This record gives sequence, structure tokens and C-alpha cells, in this order.
Amino acid sequence: MHGVFPEWRLRLIVIQIIAAGGWVMWPIIACSVIAMAIVVDRFWVLRQRRVLPAALIKTVHTWAKTGTIPEISLDKVAIKSPLGRVVAAGILNRHYGRDVIKDSIEDTGRQVVHELERSLNVLGTIAAISPLLGLLGTVLGMIEVFDVISVYGTGDARLVAGGIGKALVATAGGLIVAIPSLLFYRYFCGRIDNLVMRMEEEAILLVDTLHTSTQKERA
Repeated sequence: MHGVFPEWRLRLIVIQIIAAGGWVMWPIIACSVIAMAIVVDRFWVLRQRRVLPAALIKTVHTWAKTGTIPEISLDKVAIKSPLGRVVAAGILNRHYGRDVIKDSIEDTGRQVVHELERSLNVLGTIAAISPLLGLLGTVLGMIEVFDVISVYGTGDARLVAGGIGKALVATAGGLIVAIPSLLFYRYFCGRIDNLVMRMEEEAILLVDTLHTSTQKERA
């Protein structure tokens, strides 16, 4: 005995459900697999300690207090985190004035945001098209129902049960994929907005620090 509900029976039920939904279930399943991969990837990429390392934030604040920036390896700073790339871009242009520093940080910041948002459009698209695929399955199922009724009439409900089942299963499958995809899409968009806001705060502080440091060097 491996439990009250054997694993093989569960697999059989899943296969029967997929078969009942018709061919539309296969693109819906493909969408679910892609959505799951994107969700796992974004959870890994959008960790706060990866995007905004506490040690780097502390270092930027230390620079702001002292008004000086020591000689550091920009390559090491840039590869550590998205915030590190922004910091490295500012330091690299530290001798070209406040406007140049700010522009370089903003340009790098846009590239960083684009990378943070990678694949989110795909996730949003899956959230949008999954219900439409379910609706397509519903329409195909209802067409099948009416075809059966036109030939055999409505005397035997078992004859139309297959079409109705296809319609309901496809609709449910589309919604099961779309609802979590939309929730995760909204969650990641909000998380990126919060991370970008924090990066902007640190970038502004860095611009002021670099500008002060450059003025001291020229004095």
C-alpha cells in the first residue's frame, strides 16, 4: 500500500482531464511551464541582497560622510550587483562634472531596469492569452455539442457530455494558468518599482558624493 490514493491513479486522472480538454490544453500546459520558469527565475534575480547589497549601500553612505572615494576596482564593483553597475558608471565619470555623472548613472540605470524586467512581458502575455485559449476550447466544445445535437437530438445527454466537458475543462485550465501568472506579474512589477526607487536614492547620494569629491580634488 502506497497510500489511499495511488500515484498511478492520480496520473491517470490528470491525463484524462487533459484529454477531455482537447488539443487546446497543450498550449495551455506549455504556457504554465513557461510561466513557472519565469517566476522561479525572477524570484532568484530580484532578491534584495542581490540587487541592493547591504555592504555596497553602507560603502556609499561612508563615502557620503567622508566626502572622499578611495581608489577601487570598478570591475569588481560592477559585477557584484545591479547597484554596483550604477555605482561603477558614476565613479568612472567622476571627473566630468555633475551633469555627466548624473547622465551616466541614469543611462546605466535604464539598462539595469531593463534587465530586471526581463521576461515579465512574456509572463504578462501568458496571463492575458491563457483565458483566451480557455475560451477557444469552450467555443470548440460548444460547437461539438451543437454538432451532436443536430445529428442525434437532445434525447441522450451522454452524447453531448463530451463537448460540454471539453468546454468546461479548457476554461478551467486557462483560468488556472492565468490567475497565478497575473498575480506574479503584478507582484514582480511592484517589487521592481521598489528596488528601482531604492537604487535612485543611492544614486542621488552617490552623485552628490562624487561631485563633492571632484570639487575637493580640483581645489
